[in-house]
Parts: sequence; structure tokens; C-alpha cells
Amino acid sequence: MELSQDILSRIEKLSEKYSASGQDLSAYLDGLLYADYLTYWDYIHLDTLLSLQTPRTAIPDEPIFIMYHQITELYFKLALHELGQLRTQISVSKDHLLERVTRVNRYFEALTTSFGVMENGMDREQFLQFRLALMPASGFQSAQYRMIEIGATPMANLVHKNHRDALQPDASIETCFENIYWKTGATLADTGEKTLTLKQFEKKYATQLIQFAKDFHSVTLWDWYTKLPEADQADQALVNAFKLLDLNVNVYWPLQHYKTAVRYLAKRPSDIAATGGTNWQQYLPPRFQKRIFYPSLWSETEKSEWGKAWVDSVLASIQPSK
Repeated sequence: MELSQDILSRIEKLSEKYSASGQDLSAYLDGLLYADYLTYWDYIHLDTLLSLQTPRTAIPDEPIFIMYHQITELYFKLALHELGQLRTQISVSKDHLLERVTRVNRYFEALTTSFGVMENGMDREQFLQFRLALMPASGFQSAQYRMIEIGATPMANLVHKNHRDALQPDASIETCFENIYWKTGATLADTGEKTLTLKQFEKKYATQLIQFAKDFHSVTLWDWYTKLPEADQADQALVNAFKLLDLNVNVYWPLQHYKTAVRYLAKRPSDIAATGGTNWQQYLPPRFQKRIFYPSLWSETEKSEWGKAWVDSVLASIQPSK
């Protein structure tokens, strides 16, 4: 068989590539000759992926709960992939930043709109049974979600609202982390003591999260925004993308959790405790946390009413089981 000039040209380019790194092209060609064709299932490790669901009970709807949380963590990983690409840049253009923020918004929109799998896709009585076998595990323990928050905004914006005003402008990352908002969501409401859920989480991830915050110091999404020329910062598409991200992460996503918690855990005359003992009634509603990534993009009225209208609409639309 006579090789075309196009094939010979490609072989020559490959030879130059491998020679430049001291490699033998013929060895790589032998490897290509002996290698099997790649299949879809091998490429995405499908068999391994489908083997990762290990329910703790025989209750039929528990696998739904597991798979949806695994899907969630994969979307979180996609978001972190975008943040990680930005972190290594020397400079970032307006268009590049807009594309990355838009991608993260797309991931969260997919998560939020798919939450019906959790909200409406499980039998309530089955959930209330299998959840007892999960204690003290909780979605609160998602380190990837905490990393997304850290990569999106300076640490000072993640400090609990009761401590933000007293925090020094140059407060260390360690100080901010000690006063981070989510710790109060995993404390016992009556005593203020840390739940086992929080103790487990801090033991495994505290050091890693602090280092992650240091790695993203001055290169969060907001830092890249403020480094742009003023004309680029005023670009309405970019401003809207940042505001949408603020809503997606800090309002829409936690609100979907809140809706589901109300559906499954709200039971008059008293609420059922979450598996990790988290104070979900105070932790999940956005209006209580007032967590805002980009406060300077919002009006004082919008900040004072943060999340209130959304929560009120949810409460009006949901009738918890009696």
C-alpha cells in the first residue's frame, strides 16, 4: 500500500514531536498497533461508575437518593474545573471571564431544575425510613460546594452575617474560616454545640479548605472581575452573569434544598431533625444567612430583602405533611 503525501507529512510531524522530547516514534507506533480500539464504556469507566451505588438498606428509593447526590458532586466538579482554569491564568479578559461564569451558571441551573428528582421522585415514607440508616452523614458535608463558594468570592463575604461588621478588613483566612457562615448550620439549636456531622467534616476537610482559600487568594471570580478595566466591569452581560451566579448558588440552590426539606421533614406540630442534626430551618433559607457573593452589585433594598420573596413563595406553595 502506497502512503499518501498527507499521511507521510503527519508521520514526519510526529517524528519531530517525539524526537524533540527524546522519544522513539517507532515504539509509540508499535503501541498503537497493539492497542485495542477504545470503547465508550471503557473511556468513561461505565462499569465502575454503575457499581458505586451501595445502599445501606433494602428500601427501594434509597438508590435514587444516592445517585442524585453523586450526580450533584459531578456537577460541582465541573464548576470547580472552571474555577481551577482561571486560577492559573496571569490575566483574564472580559469575554473569557464571562464564558467561565456562564458555564458555572449553566451547571447550577441544571442542578436546580433537576431537583425534582429529589423533591418529587421519592416516596416520603420510604425516605423517612432509610434516612435513619444514614446518620450522621449529611449533604452539609459536601467539601466541593464549600470550595465553589471559596473560589467565587473573597472569604470575608462568607463570614457569618453576625460577625461580618466586626471583622477586620485584613482578617486572615484562618480567622474568616473560624467564623464562616455554615458552621452555625451544623450546631445544635438548643446548646450551640457542634454536631458530629460538623466535627467529622472539620476533621477531614478544614486544613484542605483553608489551603484552598489561600490558593484562591486574589484569584477568586470577584478578584478577576475587579481587575478588569472599568469599562469592562460595567458590561451589562458580565454584571448579569455575576448576579445570576450569586442567585444560583446562594438563593436558588439552597432554596431547592429548603423546599425538599419542608416536603420531607416538616411535620406539624414539630419538625423532624435532619440526619446530621443540622439546623436546616435556619441554615437553608437564604434570607436568614444573607450570604451574598457580590454585594456591590446589588442595591441596599435587594440586599435587605435577600431571598425573602423566594422563601415566602415556597412556603405558600408547599403544604407539609401533618
